[in-house]
Amino acid sequence: MDGAADLVIGCRRPDAGAWPPHARLANLILARMIRKRTGLMLSDLGPMRSARREELLALDLRDRRFGWPLEMVLKANAAGWRIASTDVTYARRDGRSKVTGTMHGTLKTVGDMTRVLQES
Repeated sequence: MDGAADLVIGCRRPDAGAWPPHARLANLILARMIRKRTGLMLSDLGPMRSARREELLALDLRDRRFGWPLEMVLKANAAGWRIASTDVTYARRDGRSKVTGTMHGTLKTVGDMTRVLQES
């Protein structure tokens, strides 16, 4: 809000049992890949984000599945955006996540993000 960043990503700080181990591991690996590729010191590629609408639309994001969080970060970084993160509490969900709540969802996410990495 103060204009210090163009994109702010909420890095999840999970309560006990809120984030399955397989999803944590996949996220850790992805965060390291992003650091190596971009130099961004992100610890999470969580879906909680803040950016100005017009600039976000100008990134021309194409992925409509589970690769969009990665595509957004890579395109914003390539466009010279100032990217920051802030810790957010991540509580246990009611119900089950279709993405990280299942191994199948995590594998689909890994596949989509691998495709985004290969295309970038």
